[in-house]
Amino acid sequence: MARQRFFEDGQAPTGVVSEAVFESWARCLRLHTNPQERATFQPVTASRTQLTLMKNRHLHQAWLDEVPRLETILSRTSCSAMLTDATGVLIGSSCVGRSHEALMPVATRLGVDLSEDAVGTTAPGVAARTGKPVVVLGGEHFFDSVRDMHCAAAPIRDIRGQLAGVLDLSSECIPFAFDAAAVAGLFSSAIENRLLVAQSTEHLVIRFQVAAELLDSAMVGMVGISADGHLAWENGVARSLLGGLASANQRAEREQDGLLGLSWPQLTALPATGAAPLALPNGLLVWARAEMQAPDGRRGLVPSVCPLEGWATAPPDADGQDTGPTIPTQAGPIAPADASPADESWPAVQASLEPQRLRDSDLDLIQRTLQACSGNVSEAAKRLGVSRGLIYRRLRMAGVDDKVCSV
Repeated sequence: MARQRFFEDGQAPTGVVSEAVFESWARCLRLHTNPQERATFQPVTASRTQLTLMKNRHLHQAWLDEVPRLETILSRTSCSAMLTDATGVLIGSSCVGRSHEALMPVATRLGVDLSEDAVGTTAPGVAARTGKPVVVLGGEHFFDSVRDMHCAAAPIRDIRGQLAGVLDLSSECIPFAFDAAAVAGLFSSAIENRLLVAQSTEHLVIRFQVAAELLDSAMVGMVGISADGHLAWENGVARSLLGGLASANQRAEREQDGLLGLSWPQLTALPATGAAPLALPNGLLVWARAEMQAPDGRRGLVPSVCPLEGWATAPPDADGQDTGPTIPTQAGPIAPADASPADESWPAVQASLEPQRLRDSDLDLIQRTLQACSGNVSEAAKRLGVSRGLIYRRLRMAGVDDKVCSV
């Protein structure tokens, strides 16, 4: 009915199809004129295909890392997954060529142009054109010859916030029996997160979520912070958890106040494995960890140390024993992942990052600070960023007479 109203009667099918589909029909009608024409799924030139793969190598690798899970999840459905670059050129597919499929084996060849200009209204084409998630079902496709397809696509963005590619789930002849848009959105986020990390060769990457077990999932919030302490990028989940940024001025104010409520040394002190509790500036308590990748591709993890009042735990020692909470004396450089104890270029770094037990080190820090403050507990607490009660408790636990301290 919508097609008849639009293509034959020239009326807008408002309320019958989505705005995205209607707008795509209007664009395609100016290009293709006749929806009864047969859509042809043609690949671009071999040289352009190779250039596209080279330009999108990080995106393609992120896709390859997620394909095994995607294939397992979709194996008992009628769906296949496809990945295109930002222009709509196909660079990855999980199509297995099921017996009832006629279009899928043709449309999922490497290098096929799935853009709106080439094949009319399809989910990957519209998503590549608009940068927004979209579902196109059956007769919502522009060309009649494609009406057996059911597609759901979601965009993937890079560290600049620009469209990097599109993930699409498609089923031929058989309608979706599940929320394909939700699944496409989940896996596009997983691929996007991998892409963001791969492109962050000079950024400190912070992962955070309200539950520690979500830090390795597609639902993790992630931000990339440059060496000068500025926010380089943030994914959609991080934006939601932080409350969003309505303007560049708000972004600048947040960075001045300390991104995530922490200074650069405190951010680098987040653990590289496991997770540490972190109170965001908006009051939300999340779990977080940090990592950094060297420019040469070697993975260098941030040392697992935390501030005096932190709850993070240092990695177990060589005997597998918990070494307890740790505190940093200063922020240090990040060693390459393959740096060995015998590496002569890192002796000073290794010495400065050697974890100390809190019970062996915080008392000395407190006493030195108290001495510098002439015994004034309030002033010492302010300098250390802790409560006066914590200082008194530490002194009493260590058997130190706290009567010499002033309020």
